[in-house]
Amino acid sequence: MTEAKAMLASVSLIPNKVIRTLPSTYKIPDPLPWVQLAGPLAAAEDAVARFDERLAKSPIRDGAISRTHFTDACASLWLDGELVHLDDLVLHDAGMDVRAPTHELTRAHAVLRARRRIAEAKPGWALSAPGLSSLRGRGGEREEERTNRKEGKGSFELAEDGERDEVDLEEPLGAIEADPHLASAFAAVDAANARAERRLADETRFRPERDSLIYDPDWDEEERLDHWRDVIDQTRGLPPTLAGAIAADAWGEIEPLEHTPWLGRLLAAALLRDRGKTRSHLPCLHAGLKIIPRERRRPRDVAARLVVHLEAMTAAAESGRKDHDRWLMTRNLLARKLAGRRATSKLPALLDYVLTRPIVSAGMIAAELGITPRAAQNLVAELGLREATGRGRYRAWGVL
Repeated sequence: MTEAKAMLASVSLIPNKVIRTLPSTYKIPDPLPWVQLAGPLAAAEDAVARFDERLAKSPIRDGAISRTHFTDACASLWLDGELVHLDDLVLHDAGMDVRAPTHELTRAHAVLRARRRIAEAKPGWALSAPGLSSLRGRGGEREEERTNRKEGKGSFELAEDGERDEVDLEEPLGAIEADPHLASAFAAVDAANARAERRLADETRFRPERDSLIYDPDWDEEERLDHWRDVIDQTRGLPPTLAGAIAADAWGEIEPLEHTPWLGRLLAAALLRDRGKTRSHLPCLHAGLKIIPRERRRPRDVAARLVVHLEAMTAAAESGRKDHDRWLMTRNLLARKLAGRRATSKLPALLDYVLTRPIVSAGMIAAELGITPRAAQNLVAELGLREATGRGRYRAWGVL
């Protein structure tokens, strides 16, 4: 018994060593394998530029871009092995779910919101520090608060009544001691110090403690993000599509964010906008990668992975151009039914709204046009839209 206790005591004295995982590293091939990259790079540059130019002069540009947001969000979950129906995502976005939303559906909606925010912002916003903080869910307001910390020289803000007493710090010490407001000035200094300490404490509490069962405590997101930014800075002299392919591949290898793998391709698409390759749309890299066969989607060689990303850009641009031409032709055919309508008719507004969503329901039309659901069904019948869901209880129509 004593031997067992001695053994336990000796074991208890051994310190527990935590094995820290080393952060992933990524290096751009030097020199780049131009023999492998030249063909896919030229095809991607041409396809992306052609599709962007087509959208720039298209009468249905806003509707086509809005529809691609939904398809790319569903494709992002499809690449992770999750199936999210396009009609469910549209209804969930409109707040008209048929059933309780699943976890996969909420994730797809998060991708949809992120795409919309990147597309509506300035080209360089997503890659900036405030943009990355906002997309990560950390809030961009913290960056603004840091800029507001600087206060005017020689002025102190009282914590209680908000009054300011200006004190000339360049006067002699005797003049300051003789000042009747000396006590209030020192109180203001103490209040300013306390306020600064509270702000610093808020900065340390900004990142709350995470559950170790969900988040790895050794996962240093800031260090990984800095490494990813360094890789992006090294692509300044490369063609935009190749830089976007390297950005997407580096995000997959470095994994800066533990539970947001889809954000890397959105940032790669934002990089194409920031470098001036696309001016009219945000490329759908998830939808393009979905077209690539599964056995070719994740090779081990870095050069082969870059070729896959370039081919995904080409596939996304070509598929988007075909969809755009089909929607434009359908719009021209449906526009013929608007001839002879009175000026107060809701059919033109319905046609424009249908082109912005893959499917529309009677409730969605009623909320958008300000009419009753029964009137919405009558407009759908007059326009001759095709029923898309086949549901008798919850019908929806769309331009496929």
